[in-house]
Amino acid sequence: MTQIQFIKSIVNTSDKNISATLKLLSEDCTIPFISRYRKDQTGNLDEVQIENIFKLSKQYDEIVKRKESILKSIEEQGQLSPELKAKIEKSFDLQEIEDLYLPYKKKKKTKADVARENGLEPLAKLIMAQVNDDIDFISSKYLNKNVANEDDALQGARDIIAEWINENIYIRKNLRRLFQRNGIISTKVSKAKKENATANPVRVEKDESNKYSQYFDWAEPISKAPSHRLLAMLRAESEGFVKLNVAIEKDEALDFIEENVITNNHSEAKLHLELAIKDSYKRLLEPAIANEILQEAKAKADKTAINVFANNLSQLLLAPPLGEKRILAIDPGFRSGCKIVCLDEKGDLLYNETIYPHAPQNESVMAMKKIRSMVNAYNIEAISIGNGTASRETEFFIKKIAFDTRAKGEQGEAKPIQVFVVSEAGASIYSASKIARDEFPNYDVTVRGSVSIGRRLSDPLAELVKIDAKSIGVGQYQHDVDQTKLKDELDSVVVRCVNSVGININTASKSLLSYVSGIGEKMAENIVQYRTENGAFEDRKQLKKVPRLGEKAYQQAAAFIRIKDGKNPLDNSAVHPEAYGIVEKMAKDLGIKISELIANKEKISKIKLEDYITKEIGILTLKDIVKELEKPGLDPRKSAKVFEFDPTVTSIKNLRLGMILPGIVNNITAFGCFVDIGIKESGLVHISQLKAGFVSDVNEVVKLHQHVQVKVVAVDEDRKRIQLTMVL
Repeated sequence: MTQIQFIKSIVNTSDKNISATLKLLSEDCTIPFISRYRKDQTGNLDEVQIENIFKLSKQYDEIVKRKESILKSIEEQGQLSPELKAKIEKSFDLQEIEDLYLPYKKKKKTKADVARENGLEPLAKLIMAQVNDDIDFISSKYLNKNVANEDDALQGARDIIAEWINENIYIRKNLRRLFQRNGIISTKVSKAKKENATANPVRVEKDESNKYSQYFDWAEPISKAPSHRLLAMLRAESEGFVKLNVAIEKDEALDFIEENVITNNHSEAKLHLELAIKDSYKRLLEPAIANEILQEAKAKADKTAINVFANNLSQLLLAPPLGEKRILAIDPGFRSGCKIVCLDEKGDLLYNETIYPHAPQNESVMAMKKIRSMVNAYNIEAISIGNGTASRETEFFIKKIAFDTRAKGEQGEAKPIQVFVVSEAGASIYSASKIARDEFPNYDVTVRGSVSIGRRLSDPLAELVKIDAKSIGVGQYQHDVDQTKLKDELDSVVVRCVNSVGININTASKSLLSYVSGIGEKMAENIVQYRTENGAFEDRKQLKKVPRLGEKAYQQAAAFIRIKDGKNPLDNSAVHPEAYGIVEKMAKDLGIKISELIANKEKISKIKLEDYITKEIGILTLKDIVKELEKPGLDPRKSAKVFEFDPTVTSIKNLRLGMILPGIVNNITAFGCFVDIGIKESGLVHISQLKAGFVSDVNEVVKLHQHVQVKVVAVDEDRKRIQLTMVL
């Protein structure tokens, strides 16, 4: 099977599209660049399809490499027959390849190895042949200094047979299917925890183990266990609360093996074969296959959890930005006070202060004066409040302040100050990071955290890329899944989001620039250094003057950067510089300048795309160019909206059954979504409560940061759990 055939068996597209994509990838083209600017070559494959082709090409290479290693190992042992070689070369199923390799795999000395050393393999073959009746007499011929009697001889022969059964590909494959189809995963409370619960029932009620109590006696088909439940069971086991087991009906398994091993029910060998089968299943097959099935289920659960996390992260990064506004940001607190920063339109720090409007200081009058003064002095247009401790109290306090934003002597109504509550998840991680220290070397972590709260209102994408995605708080068991796969997927999401929006090269941070197609961390550093030394970029061509940024990097990156008010109006669009000549020709043919063509729908509608097809640029790319000319540099994100929680609800104690409350979706899982209703604890809307009727995918109904109405259906103050419904 060729690489293209392997990929085509999984990806539904043509050989031509796969071949073109692989060629572009081999030429160091990035996935965002290929999906956006090479549509005509790839047949309009999107980023997800291209990424899948990339992953499958790597998977194919890994399988080929593993097969080469296995063939070499078997050949060195002098055991590689033409038939075995053909089977291994033909297969692209890693499980099957490993099964074929199992008899030749180097392992610790087994019971079967000892029996072979004692000369008992011929006896094992005689028993397997099932043609001799006097097995006990025959076994006496195999006695030696290491085999004292007939029982020892027969036991050794059975050990060899047990290993043969374990290495039988047909038996392993079908047992695997039985486990996949009928396997039951079960958990029981660990002995230590059970004894502890008996000795200290009151203490255990408040113990952390309480959250795992449903798994103290649990069983369900492993094929039907949802991702979140399987990961919860595995975490409960790893933390010592439960013992986990995967099994099928023992008799069903033994009957199947006997059907495929015992061919003569009247032979004396039958008894020995039955004993060998039971031993093989209990000691070798069941533990190995149960572990394989658990790992397989874990891999599926990981994939589901990672997909949920990736989807949430994408929605979070593409959350509505407020835009270039002057922002006063507050990291709220009680005893330690509220940390205030004032930021200009570019997010640069202008001023910082600490106020103490809450208990125990209660300096609300002084705090109001300071806030009013800062709003006027720095022309503040919006206020951003972190949603942590004292958030609601700070929001109420700010809304009591009467702002007069009119300039001295100005008549008319004052401009309203918008107040937003934003998630501060990960702000503390950022504030202690090297990125934050480099940005604000002369300020402490509290000031840096407040800056992050303000910046994530003006541009969530630009600020959140500075934080490890796992710290943003939108995942599901993110610490339990495969960390390499999680990191790769989340990195891909960040790259996809950054390049779908495009970035202003004259304001972008090094962190944001590093995710731009073709740039990377070192090049981003060089761009920032060049910008510092030479001032703002005036056109895209200037990128080529950045040290170590060559033609390839320029080709991959240029169209994803934006230059506002630059020399060329196309530099503030997603039109690639390689297509500038075509746009110039379009404008010339219409008898106007490029600047007169941009956003001029009447003129654009007269363009006949077929007239501009070239060898390099086809109809799909031309359609994208026209779309971009109609709305150049349009940010695909919506605008930020002000949201207000119910002022009567400030803690879980205020909740009453039947209450209808406004809320914001702040996390999405496979089993439902969590909604922030303005208190410390978020409430869960189970998937069955999202809307009337069946829901297969939570994302079909809600999105991250969506404003929703919910009704309180259950409150557990002790466990800090709130159940909500959106079926009102």
